[in-house]
Order: sequence, then structure tokens, then C-alpha cells
Amino acid sequence: MANIKMLNMAGAEVGEITLNDAIFGIEPNEYAVHATVKNYLANQRQGTQSAKTRSEVRGGGRKPFRQKGTGRHRQGSTTDPSQIGGGIVFAPKPRDYSYAIPKKVKRLALKSALSAKVAENELIVLDELKFEAPKTKEMVKVLENVKAEKKALIVLAEKDENVIRSASNLQGVRTALVSTMNVYEIVNHYSLILTKAAAEKIEEVYA
Repeated sequence: MANIKMLNMAGAEVGEITLNDAIFGIEPNEYAVHATVKNYLANQRQGTQSAKTRSEVRGGGRKPFRQKGTGRHRQGSTTDPSQIGGGIVFAPKPRDYSYAIPKKVKRLALKSALSAKVAENELIVLDELKFEAPKTKEMVKVLENVKAEKKALIVLAEKDENVIRSASNLQGVRTALVSTMNVYEIVNHYSLILTKAAAEKIEEVYA
């Protein structure tokens, strides 16, 4: 079991929290993390790109110029890809890029990402994170107090509009719930900030 110091919003140490090694202390599996991040990014693609092939381009009814005597290469249609305004070779068409990976791989990847944050001292645990009203300045102050890097992911146990709205205007700062956090977001941010309640809920869900 790993003991991590717990901070308050002022950045002062207020105790320790013991984290489950089965979630926060495993040997990170790089393959699982890579596969899960690749899957997440593929599933985010809209797949709406489209271009016209030579059969879809307007024109090409007759031979553009005679076969011989022009000094130009022979050509039978203006829709040929070699012509200006012609079709596109292997034109992209709308398609679905999403695919599924095993749940066990996703679970292993999440544990690997969390364990890597602990090993690299990039995990910050707060006893609580609450604001009376949405205040971006207050969130900036908290991040400075706990020495969070510019790109920080804040994970909450339950939805808190004041916290979410306080962080929404900060570049590089994202908020997520335990139920919605994903490996890509964890890996893509330098600092991972968990509330005590969020850490406990992660252990409850993934233990």
C-alpha cells in the first residue's frame, strides 16, 4: 500500500491517504495504455470527410483534344485524376472509424495510467475541493498552492458545477468524474488531481 500525502486547498499537508496497490501500484503496461489511447482517439473521429472520384466529377463527356499532333500527352477525359479539376485517386469517403477493445485491456490501461502518475509524483490528492460560487481566480489560486503543472486533470467523485465552471476557462485544465475519466485524459495531462472522495470511489469501482 502506497501512502500519499494529502493536501488542502491552501497547499498545506493535512494527513496521508493509503492507496490500493492493485490500482495505484502496479507495473504500468505500455501496450494496454497505447491500445486504449489509440482506440479512444479513433472513436472520437467523425469520419465525415469526402472527396469525388473520377466517376463523380462533372464533365468528361468527350475527348478534350485530338489524340495526336498537339504535343501534349494523350487524354480521353477531363475527369482523369491527372487533369486539373479531375477526380481524386482513392478519394476518402464517410466511414466509421470506431472499434472495440476488450474491457480487461481498458481496465488494465486505466490502472497503469494511475500507477504511472503515482510513480512519477504527478498525483495530487486533496482532502476536498469546494467553492461557494464559480470563481476562476480561486481555482487558479488552488492550482498554484498545490504546485500543479499547467496541464492538470481534476477528477471529482460527484458532479460539482462550481468546481467545473471555475476550471472551464483555464487553458490546459480539465475536470472529469470518476465515471467519465479515461486513460487518454490522464496520460495527456501532467498533473492528476483527485479529491479524497474520488480516490476512494476509484478504489471502490476498480478494486
